[in-house]
Amino acid sequence: MLREIYEQPEALERTLQLYLSGQSLKPEVAARLANWPNAAGEVLIAASGSSRHSGLYGEILLEDLCGLAVDVEYASEYCCRGGPGYVDLRHPSVLVLSQSGETSDTLAALEEAHRQGHKSLAITNHAESTMAVEADVSMPLAAGVEKAIPATKSFTCQLAVLYLLALYEGVRLGRMDSAAVSAHIAELSALPGELAAQLDAWRDQAAALARKYASAVTFLYLGRGIHYAIAREGALKLKESSYVHAEGYPVGELKHGPNALVSDRVPLVVLATIDRALEASVLRYEKTLQLLADMKAQGARVIALADAGDIEVPALADDCIFIPRASEYLLPILEVVPLQLFAYFMALEHGVDVDRPRNLSKAVVEK
Repeated sequence: MLREIYEQPEALERTLQLYLSGQSLKPEVAARLANWPNAAGEVLIAASGSSRHSGLYGEILLEDLCGLAVDVEYASEYCCRGGPGYVDLRHPSVLVLSQSGETSDTLAALEEAHRQGHKSLAITNHAESTMAVEADVSMPLAAGVEKAIPATKSFTCQLAVLYLLALYEGVRLGRMDSAAVSAHIAELSALPGELAAQLDAWRDQAAALARKYASAVTFLYLGRGIHYAIAREGALKLKESSYVHAEGYPVGELKHGPNALVSDRVPLVVLATIDRALEASVLRYEKTLQLLADMKAQGARVIALADAGDIEVPALADDCIFIPRASEYLLPILEVVPLQLFAYFMALEHGVDVDRPRNLSKAVVEK
């Protein structure tokens, strides 16, 4: 797991090369993707586990950057909504996400989509997988073989491909001009280097935080907007890696029940980054600061993720992990990596063989 966390910069570089030609989108990829969308601009994303969390990220991207109407389903639920007599009154394009491309629930969701006559797109880490072959269009990752049970490099590569999909769709729909696309590509292309520069410092900090918080019985991970997907993923990583219970919530939902759990043994992990160029991000940040202030008054223990150079968040949190500044829609690719490292070191603190977690397999291929 640790090796694959460290392989993420190279995995992202390889994946970007599949879809970019220098600082431009590849026209042959655009031509392939033209066979997928539907006229109404409706998209249904079906996935399970970490892939569903990347789907939640994709939902915000495709809605905010492209104006599409996106719904994210658990693949295990969507595949059970059908049946011989069921007719879906919607007619969305369907996007399935799976590291292996063989996940049984997601394959069943793809089969149901085809039964309904929906166009399909598969994002998998195996270009020759069943899912990639059976979907109408395939967007493979180039993460390389991922052996660890907890998804790390495949997850960040999924986020990158979803971001690229949003760029291709934005151009197709006339939502982005060439200058905007170039700016997006330049920032995306810089991410692998920024990530590589942070890994050692994050590793040291994650190890120290794991020692400090090893006695916690539950963690609540909180994020707003697109960062909610990363809160969910961070919580899942902790559960499957270290066997420590965790849940991911939208920041604003903490006071609607979960706050009753917050105590010295139930710390918070709060994603409090900001893109100051985006008004909505500033609003979310300000609301998160207010929650942090309330939690400090309440006596909660808080680990926060904040922009490098931020002085407001560290004043309200017990510990702060700094994230390089990035745009709102690329921050999640950076945010998730220290959370992966924290899960890894928590597993070591609890004596867990992180590469062989109990009751789990790399691909869920049995229904």
